Amino acid sequence: MDALAIRFSPRLLQTELVQSCALLDGLDLAPLDSAEPPSPGTPVLYLLAPGESAPAQAGTDSYVCVVGDGAEDGPGDAQGGWLCIGSSPSLETFVNLTRTRWPFIPVAMAFARLRQEFDAQALVLDQLTEVSLALSSEHNYRRLLSLILSRALLLAGCDAGSLYLTIPEEEGPPAKLLFAAVQNDSKPTPFEETELWISKSSLAGYVAATGETLAIEDSYTIPREAPYRFNRAYDEQAGYRTKSQLVLPMLNQKGEITGVLQLINKKRNPSAILASPEKVEAEVVPFDASTISLMKTVGSLAAVAIDNNRLYQSIERLFEGFVHASVTAIEQRDPATSGHSLRVSVLTVELAEKAGRVERGPLAGLRFTPEQLREIRYAALLHDFGKVGVRESVLVKAKKLYPFELERVLTRLETARLCAERDILLRQVERLMAGAVTPQEMEAFARELRERTAKLDRFQEVILRANEPTVLPEGDFSALKEIAAASFTDRMGRRRALLEPEERAVLSIPKGSLSEEERLEIESHVTHTFHFLKQIPWTSELREIPEIAYAHHEKLNGRGYPRGIGAQAIPVQSRMMTVADIFDALSASDRPYKRAVPVDRALDILRDEAGAGLLDEALVKLFIEAKVYETTRHLSNLALAP
Repeated sequence: MDALAIRFSPRLLQTELVQSCALLDGLDLAPLDSAEPPSPGTPVLYLLAPGESAPAQAGTDSYVCVVGDGAEDGPGDAQGGWLCIGSSPSLETFVNLTRTRWPFIPVAMAFARLRQEFDAQALVLDQLTEVSLALSSEHNYRRLLSLILSRALLLAGCDAGSLYLTIPEEEGPPAKLLFAAVQNDSKPTPFEETELWISKSSLAGYVAATGETLAIEDSYTIPREAPYRFNRAYDEQAGYRTKSQLVLPMLNQKGEITGVLQLINKKRNPSAILASPEKVEAEVVPFDASTISLMKTVGSLAAVAIDNNRLYQSIERLFEGFVHASVTAIEQRDPATSGHSLRVSVLTVELAEKAGRVERGPLAGLRFTPEQLREIRYAALLHDFGKVGVRESVLVKAKKLYPFELERVLTRLETARLCAERDILLRQVERLMAGAVTPQEMEAFARELRERTAKLDRFQEVILRANEPTVLPEGDFSALKEIAAASFTDRMGRRRALLEPEERAVLSIPKGSLSEEERLEIESHVTHTFHFLKQIPWTSELREIPEIAYAHHEKLNGRGYPRGIGAQAIPVQSRMMTVADIFDALSASDRPYKRAVPVDRALDILRDEAGAGLLDEALVKLFIEAKVYETTRHLSNLALAP
């Protein structure tokens, strides 16, 4: 229930008394002809103009006051009686005049004023809470600065303002300010971020240097003895009039000055547009004590938010450095794949962004936030980190036989040549010593040496060709069988095989350069990656990174590795990374153990694998039709920068 209901004559609407009562939220104020009756039990005060009569319903708990020149006592038909005031008083005068006769009225007015102040303070607290939540949740640096300035102008009821940030020095106090944000609701204001030396001759510089707060009633009449001056250059250029100003330091929890908040032209009506100097004179008022106190609180909240944002950005840079260092560590162990992780990350993020624009089909409705795109990027950059757990010799194996193994086979073939030559020479000597050798026999010896040497040369050619990690014709495998069955006698008389069984098995690998054991070791890098990434205390926005990276070698038909999971268990982010990973592995020209596949052929292979149910067909189609694959052309020979 309201403390007091007031019904006033329309003739008194513009009087100071009625206007003042209208500002008190705790009063039930309405014209005499209002259809809304007072609440039952609420005292009613009727404010009448001279010559007007009390309304018919005036009675119990009703009081009549005639306001204006020529007011006379009425007939007294209101139970509380009449009171005549000869002129339109202020609210304070009215309260004093009624204090003796109607003491409840000053009490009701005081109650309404207290209620209004309480509501105003509650509104301020609500606004501060809203500002605090908004500032603490905004991680984008530029948006944060604009948010600080716009909310400060809104709360203070100002027309314009600027935000300056101190530029930290390695030692000592800051020497420069960064002009970081500006807003003007009445005049469009061009803005360019600028560094300024801290000087007491400027308003912002003085506040930054001293930590004092400046409340200036008129910027054009600053006393001569003041060390600071207002620069009118913008006003003269834009046709603006800067009058009242509040310039205050933004202090963090350590009492350090993070920046300076400059608020300009506090307005009676916050929505007013100051289009002319006359409008400025009519609307602009000085900054009151309550606004200054409120803005100091806002400044402190802003300082803490800026410091937190700087810390957040520092952590972001630290983590970016960690990711880059991790990728560099991978690529130093396997220089042949230098740049692969970067290219896969670029392709995967581009594919995710393209998928987010699809309106129809299986990908419709798929959207990624900036945080999710960052999560995808990090997962793609780190997807091969587990290779640090794979033996380097396996990781960089370019041929089927390791270099020392091939050297051993070639040495054996050379030994076989020398033994063949030695055998033939010994037989020649034996025939010569018997004195029975003929020219035909000597020619036969020479022909046999050529044939045996040619055969060994052919064997060597087959071995070298088989050692390349390509798909070999069946004839080459048959030739390996022939070589494995061949042998020679060394100078000690021992029979030795030209090709050992394990060497033949390795050379017979139909695809790639790895044995089954080595292939399993390489595939283990995915599990190593997962366990490594699980050890990192990711933020909530990045917590899916381990799972995304874990599934980048899985296939939709369940025949991928390491877990052999099916389509339902594979995250869409991992499906995207799989497409990007396969394309780059096929088309990259930086791997010594395989030749790069032309782009058109690589895309055909992606189509084939999608058609076979291994890859996501919609993503492969988008990857090709949107030409996502072209986004890494400029990176084809670049490694990730440290």
